[in-house]
Amino acid sequence: MPPILSASAVTKRYKSGLTALDAVDLQINRGEIFALLGPNGAGKTTLISIICGTVTMTSGQVLVDGHDIAGEYRGARAKIGLVPQEIAIDIFATVWNTVCFSRGLFGRRPDPAYIERLLRDLSLWEKRKSRIIELSGGMKRRVMIAKALSHEPELLFLDEPTAGVDVNLRRDMWALVRSLRTRGVTVILTTHYIEEAEEMADRVGVINKGRIILVDEKAALMRKLGKRRLTLALQEPMDVIPADLADWRLELDDDGRRLTYSFDANAEDTGIPSLLRRMDDLGIDFHDLETTKSSLEDIFVRLVEGAA
Repeated sequence: MPPILSASAVTKRYKSGLTALDAVDLQINRGEIFALLGPNGAGKTTLISIICGTVTMTSGQVLVDGHDIAGEYRGARAKIGLVPQEIAIDIFATVWNTVCFSRGLFGRRPDPAYIERLLRDLSLWEKRKSRIIELSGGMKRRVMIAKALSHEPELLFLDEPTAGVDVNLRRDMWALVRSLRTRGVTVILTTHYIEEAEEMADRVGVINKGRIILVDEKAALMRKLGKRRLTLALQEPMDVIPADLADWRLELDDDGRRLTYSFDANAEDTGIPSLLRRMDDLGIDFHDLETTKSSLEDIFVRLVEGAA
């Protein structure tokens, strides 16, 4: 099955000489949740803006469900829903009128039954007659999502969808995104909340300084680049790590009360048994130990720092 989105050598250079995107290649599969991660200024919003037609690329090609965004703009744009980071709605319009108007902008015929289902799915039905100015920040963001889905797009962009919302609403948003995927909508999100990508994404892309530096399935990424940590709670605080333990990558923290060893869980020899034997030989005792795995945030930081 062909990808719903295909970007080839997409480049954006400004007259100032700034290269915001440098030959970006990216393919998005139908029905997946794709998280695009990157630090501020990495090019995330520029890439989305080009795909959605609000910024013109310098060179390259973008196909949305087979439609070239340059030559077949209307066909491509009709497939896309966009929820920008900034909330921009007519604050004096009602929820119902706002969503219906957005549907009409795409030339779709009125469909009150569809709009009702959409508002119910977003927990907005009880607010349908309310003016936007009367809504909370979280409700306004739900209205933005309803607007983006009003014309029944197949590809939805969420640019920092939970920025500034509380934890409970963030989890509601996660559930909503999953429900959209079950309805066949492909979702691409940019986020600063690494746990958001770790919770929801099927695949993860990392962009830095206008270049895609990695795209992989989240699970595969965690396996390949993830590390595990063994943390030992020492019986007696330690001022420095003994030279006899130099063969292991150890860190001392918590005022010398914790010794941490980072290792590759997929390695044939993790080094843990030999480390514990050496500590026993040296008379270094511990009263507790635990192992933890790297988070997606740890991996992201290492990738960006390595590409700097």
